[in-house]
Amino acid sequence: MTSSLATQIPGYVAGTWDIDASHSTVGFSVRHMMVSKVRGYFREFSGELVTAEDPAQSSVTATIDLGSIDTRQEQRDAHIRSADFFDVDTHPQMTFRSTAVRTDGADWFVDGELTLKGNSKPVTLALELNGFGADAYGGYRAGFSAKTEINRNEFGVDIKMPMDGGGVVVGDKVTVELEIEAVLRKA
Repeated sequence: MTSSLATQIPGYVAGTWDIDASHSTVGFSVRHMMVSKVRGYFREFSGELVTAEDPAQSSVTATIDLGSIDTRQEQRDAHIRSADFFDVDTHPQMTFRSTAVRTDGADWFVDGELTLKGNSKPVTLALELNGFGADAYGGYRAGFSAKTEINRNEFGVDIKMPMDGGGVVVGDKVTVELEIEAVLRKA
């Protein structure tokens, strides 16, 4: 029996979904030189979402290939891949595993554990349910947007690059933004 919460979500379907990476984005922004923000993306990632009969019992797992970082500047990307930042030779992936899905009024949140450079910390994603519906290929799709902010130092990405006169080259707070389209697995 579908929960009353599920009936309030148009087109909601319980099932297992695979992230469609070609129609999804895993991005971030971080303050640079104290005056602007640099945006970047990860080109390679995968994940599975399980929407339960009761949406609050749903779950998500995801893996991001840190070597696939793209900030539109290859020299910077190579530096971020190095031991100064991600150390992709030792820690090639970042992972996320949800621990709870909850609502607060009309707002949705996904609590989980983010692991980066061997450091696991709790994070909460603010979640937007964009929709559920049939696609043009005989399948069924779901769309989600999510956002959180992390402190990179807590995950061991703790390089300090002070600027003359004060401030730092790279800020500590990183905003993570996800645009996810997922495809329902066929039985």
